[in-house]
Amino acid sequence: MTAMPGRSHRGLLPDLTTDQRVVSQTLARHVGVLARDIGDRNVWRLSRLALAARYIADSVTDLGYKPQRQRYETMGIPVENLEIEIPGTSKPGEIVVVGAHYDSVRGCPGANDNASGVAALLELARALKDFQPSRTLRFVAFVNEEPPFCFTREMGSDQYAARSRARGERVVAMLSLETIGYYSAGKGSQRYPMPFDLFYPSAGDFIAVVGNLRSRGLVRRSVGTFRQAVRFPCEGVAAPGYLPGIFWSDQWAFWRRGYRAAMVTDTAPFRYPYYHTEEDTAEKIDYDRLARVVTGLEAIVRDLASA
Repeated sequence: MTAMPGRSHRGLLPDLTTDQRVVSQTLARHVGVLARDIGDRNVWRLSRLALAARYIADSVTDLGYKPQRQRYETMGIPVENLEIEIPGTSKPGEIVVVGAHYDSVRGCPGANDNASGVAALLELARALKDFQPSRTLRFVAFVNEEPPFCFTREMGSDQYAARSRARGERVVAMLSLETIGYYSAGKGSQRYPMPFDLFYPSAGDFIAVVGNLRSRGLVRRSVGTFRQAVRFPCEGVAAPGYLPGIFWSDQWAFWRRGYRAAMVTDTAPFRYPYYHTEEDTAEKIDYDRLARVVTGLEAIVRDLASA
């Protein structure tokens, strides 16, 4: 399904608002700490992985949240997901999860993949700290999204989704913030797996919302809300979950537990030339565009949590 509500913005972007300029600077600071100061962070660089988790926990604690840890072992090594929650006021049993993985692929500083997603997660937590949602809202930083743990039970999001299912939790929507900071207006800068090249722009200047067919309602609602909230290009697709690129992040874990979930992404390897390399560094990120994306994401989260 490629038809989405509203129209994707085309043409010049409006100037940043005063708030967006502050957000741009905050996003750059978060990415700088994770990708430059900490860098390569995974079970092969365990002390750095722990530093990243501590930075995330300290950041949300400073906002007034009380982070909860979901600890488990992978290869005999203790690792953890981090979660904060805003309880729902009228529908607390319905849960909206917004997640981003904080590990990086081995040997990579992981600025776009995925310090950009974590930075957006932290900024959303800040923007929504006084929000009173109808539904319970959770922000989760996942460990072990990268190889060799992706699409296994050692993936942090799979541990989390499995626990949610075992508890009988009603997760009504999940958004995975995955590699969201690189944009190019150049013709031919965007690639696609077949047959999506027949339907979408050749310039990689947009943010995408991607889901499986069961999650098409979530994808359409998210794209429609984004397009109304901010003048920034946004595309959406709901397609069979086995297609290349459709399942490549933490939404996969929620799909296999029967939950509706979507990935928000700049499309990663289909656009970003530094994907999974040592050159995935902080200066590659377009923080002003990322700030605009965060504006749209905030609108999506508010809408989903207020339904």
